[in-house]
Amino acid sequence: MSQPFLFVTVGTTDFDPLVHKVDQLVPQLGTQAGVMQIGNGQYKPVNMPYFRFAPSLAPYYAQATLVIAHGGIGITMEALSHGLPLVSVSNADRYDQHQAELLRTMAEEGYLCWCQDLDGLEAAIADVQSKIMRRYTRPACNIHRVIDHYLSPLNK
Repeated sequence: MSQPFLFVTVGTTDFDPLVHKVDQLVPQLGTQAGVMQIGNGQYKPVNMPYFRFAPSLAPYYAQATLVIAHGGIGITMEALSHGLPLVSVSNADRYDQHQAELLRTMAEEGYLCWCQDLDGLEAAIADVQSKIMRRYTRPACNIHRVIDHYLSPLNK
């Protein structure tokens, strides 16, 4: 079996505590293959290559066997759409804690492993690697029907 490829992504902002924690764990994880996308963060990993931004993360998802990401909805949905095991980490620095609600629901449904605290990251990684996660499929979008229904009385 080939060596696991770890892809860590924090999106367009920064999440130095996550990048730093993964960088500390890399020697213990049994993988040295991978890359971190660190956004605007100040911490620069020493145990794994990194980059700040890319036009697309698709090439990294294509190589990945495990994704660790901040809990934003964009990255969460993007990672899940690739059918990869995902450890999603809440960023406690975000002002409204909106990530917790999304991640709790997605974890309860079996789509991802939610890491609520970075002290539990190593356990979350082991947990997601020992399970078969549910494959996420986007529900059909029916917003056009809702809008049409709402506007239809105006067209009469």
